Amino acid sequence: MRFDHRAVGQAIRIHRKELGISQEILSGLAGIGRTHLTMIENGNKQPNLETIWKIASALNILPSELIKTIEEILVNSTIDTAVNAESQNKSD
Repeated sequence: MRFDHRAVGQAIRIHRKELGISQEILSGLAGIGRTHLTMIENGNKQPNLETIWKIASALNILPSELIKTIEEILVNSTIDTAVNAESQNKSD
């Protein structure tokens, strides 16, 4: 499985939307700038461990739960990529 930094942002967005809160509220709860959070969610910036910890705490989850969501996204992405490649090969 290959790491894709965009999965971090996708995982944060999933948990944020489950709570029904905006980026502005989450960033305030986490003590980070809204633009910083936006860049993380969009995959333009990679958060360090402290930032992941702050975001997870603001989402009322353990950092390990956020990491698990990232892993699930990566696994599903790997499966989707493999299925798409196989479909492409069959159509060639």
